Amino acid sequence: MKIIRKSCAKGAEEVEGVVVVIDVFRAFSCEPLFFHFGARRVILEADPEKALELTRENPEFILVGEVNEVPMEGAELGNSPSHIIMKGESYFRDKTVIHRTTAGVTGAAAACKRADEVILGSFVMAKAVAGYVKSKRPDQVTLVAMGDRAERKAVEDEACADYLEHLLTGIPHDPVQAFKDIVFQQTAQKFIQGTREYLPKEDPIFCLQRDLFDFVLTVKRAGDRLEVFRK
Repeated sequence: MKIIRKSCAKGAEEVEGVVVVIDVFRAFSCEPLFFHFGARRVILEADPEKALELTRENPEFILVGEVNEVPMEGAELGNSPSHIIMKGESYFRDKTVIHRTTAGVTGAAAACKRADEVILGSFVMAKAVAGYVKSKRPDQVTLVAMGDRAERKAVEDEACADYLEHLLTGIPHDPVQAFKDIVFQQTAQKFIQGTREYLPKEDPIFCLQRDLFDFVLTVKRAGDRLEVFRK
């Protein structure tokens, strides 16, 4: 199995084969929570205006979205796993969720144009993702670490790609060093400092947990929409 590493928006546009799109802080740490809390359907929409239009046409849908980390005007929730957890199952059970984010969702949308299959990646699903990829026996896997606003590499996404590569190939991996590299960098510290309500201090605690979920999320086109499927 050949592992190809890519990063940020440009990397998502260059993928080949089976693709894992990684967004630890926070899109693809949020995604499994929707399914954990019983959402019936999850749709990815990279375009903020189209996401708003979709929810205007379907007021029963829940819009979870941000633009450059700031919650979208008109969205019920920003892209925060701790806020999602506080809402809980009663809020999401049997609902359709529209999810829009600057890095993860836009990266998944771009990857779907070229990939054989797109899988959503984060620490909370990593072992399940690796097991699923191995079961497919692909010749080639592309790991795309989406980074900070899809513009700059982010250590948490690169570290998750390292962990996935370790699970897939057995290359050495130091989880303590990875933790040190992540938590003292700005992409984690902006949460830990607790200066912005939409960047809760609790979010990194959840996002850095490993292997919480035993299922995998893939993205496929369903009509004119990108839909997330639990496997």
